[in-house]
Amino acid sequence: MLSEFFVDTNIALTFICVALPVISFGLIMLVFRYWPKVSLAVSLICSTVPMILSVYLLAANWGLSVPLEATTYWLFSAHVKVPFGLYLDPLSLLMLCIVCIVSWLIQVYSIGYMRGDPGFSRYYACLSLFAWAMITMVVSNNMLQFYIFWELVGLASYLLIGFWYQKPEAAVAGKKAFVVTRFGDIGFFLGLIILFLHVGNLYIGQIITPLGADGHLVFGPWFGDLFGFELGLAGTLNVMTPTLVTISSLLIFCGVMGKSAQFPLLTWLPDAMEGPTPVSALLHSATMVAAGVYLFARIFPFFAASETTMLVALAIGTVTMLMSSTMALNARDLKQVWAYSTVSQLGFMVMALAAGGYFSGVFHLTTHAGFKAMLFLSSGVFIHAFHSNDMFEISAGGGARKNWLPMITMSVGALALAGIFPFSGFFSKEAIMKVLADKGLVWLIAGLLGAFLTAYYSFRLIFIMWFPRGDRIGTGAHEAPLDADDQGQIEDAAHGGHEKHHGHEWVMEIPLIILALATIGLGFFEGAIHHFIGDSHVPGHAAAAAHGAAAHGGSHAWLLYAALGSALAGILLAYWEWGRPGARRKGFIEYLPAVANFFDKRWYLDHFWRGVLDRLIYGVFSRFFTLNDRRIIDGGVDAVSQGTIGGGWLLSRMQSAQLQKNLMLAFVVMAGLGLILVFA
Repeated sequence: MLSEFFVDTNIALTFICVALPVISFGLIMLVFRYWPKVSLAVSLICSTVPMILSVYLLAANWGLSVPLEATTYWLFSAHVKVPFGLYLDPLSLLMLCIVCIVSWLIQVYSIGYMRGDPGFSRYYACLSLFAWAMITMVVSNNMLQFYIFWELVGLASYLLIGFWYQKPEAAVAGKKAFVVTRFGDIGFFLGLIILFLHVGNLYIGQIITPLGADGHLVFGPWFGDLFGFELGLAGTLNVMTPTLVTISSLLIFCGVMGKSAQFPLLTWLPDAMEGPTPVSALLHSATMVAAGVYLFARIFPFFAASETTMLVALAIGTVTMLMSSTMALNARDLKQVWAYSTVSQLGFMVMALAAGGYFSGVFHLTTHAGFKAMLFLSSGVFIHAFHSNDMFEISAGGGARKNWLPMITMSVGALALAGIFPFSGFFSKEAIMKVLADKGLVWLIAGLLGAFLTAYYSFRLIFIMWFPRGDRIGTGAHEAPLDADDQGQIEDAAHGGHEKHHGHEWVMEIPLIILALATIGLGFFEGAIHHFIGDSHVPGHAAAAAHGAAAHGGSHAWLLYAALGSALAGILLAYWEWGRPGARRKGFIEYLPAVANFFDKRWYLDHFWRGVLDRLIYGVFSRFFTLNDRRIIDGGVDAVSQGTIGGGWLLSRMQSAQLQKNLMLAFVVMAGLGLILVFA
């Protein structure tokens, strides 16, 4: 069966990329769990090889026009066939390369960050599991396989977020991430069911190449082998009406909302910071949270076939982007600021795709992967050295002076995040702004406002770190000082409370340098990447039309100045309030305490979901199911058992061996039968 994957060299190399991480996971958990150095060696080998192969595959297939595909079956019988396949096109090749490179850099960085942790082997096993799930999801050739590994990505994320399960906050954060994303995954699954019932298969190549027009999508001919029910439809065309396309695509978009933390399912992501900092970098850069955006891009023509779905997605992306930006304005926690920025940038990506900008959304996903990983890893150096997430405490302790390299790379990442030339974020955000300008003035204004807020809160953090004043510790919206970082607590517990070391290891600097170089240079390859994944590589008439309208809708030379101006205005305001000599070190939002508190409470979204859980889930559904379980299911079983006991008691009395009682019983029975015959 696996021979299908070794006919073509590209498919064979992709299969190796898929197989090695799961081999690493199995070896570490079953054989080498108690040998940390061996576990590290196995994991590094099984991540380095896929990283090299993914770069080779991208280079070797640059300009690929016809997708490469191979399929086998992992479950089949006389009437059921469930495929496992690989699908290589420009989008999956680019994403495969991003995932493998980022995963490898995280593993290298973690050598220093996680050194001495009692769960070292388990940590690398979970990283391997995560890489396997993410890589296989990216190169899946059908949506059923995509969904299976989509859920495995969620499982691996749960294990990594709650890695330090000894700490209650970490365990709760892991469960919250797992549960909240399930709300979106339910809709995703229902959307796939509708799609399967009306298309006949879930092959991605079929879904993204509709043949019809006039509002109807025509898929076919039907392959007839995914869940190969032989209904006599093979060779026929299958039609989805516009209403069905809208319903199915909206339900599938629920999965995007969950995984990529879009409104209203965005509150789990900031709490996911309870995991180790390298995990935060892994989840936020190009992997778990980007999986939702990748899903949007993966079947983009299907989404683009429904104007309603695209409008809903555009509105949700805009609200998410603005809402998360306001949450970061007054935060003290290094990782939470970057977490809010991740949600905001994911909102930008969804806006771009929903506005018809296939390339701009994918390109921003690509650039964001590099500079966001660098921001988290740079923050991790400070957290590792100072055992605190509080930017004011780190600044007062001389963080920038003692750790100049990560401070420089963090500043480079912030410049890219703000969209300043010549860093990669400038190019991808400009592409998004052009798409939004073609879509409408309202969306452009929202995008420019988001760019202003992003630049402000990013450089608020940078100026606090670069220019310590020592006058804000323990004050502000968060009066209580933040807890010490989990890494410090776990290391203390593991080593009996011995003195902490306040430095970082050189191996943690290698990924920072690589990511900084990528952030500086990647934007200049915009034209090449556009040629690789742009208009000509978007299958389907609906997608091509949507993107063409956005890409060629007009020239907006003034957009360059508007976008740069909004970013520079945010930086200047941050400098005036936090960086300049004599600055009051008080943000503009703090002059409105009620609004600041509202933003600090995350717009009370957590309170809303708490109320939904308590009143709807627990108060209605759980109560109903509990009563059903106790009174219907358990009650029915108890009734059968009691009836059996009662019947046995009655029969035992009938067989008493007392002649008088037996004769009396026989008389009563005969008399009863006689009465029935008389009056019947």
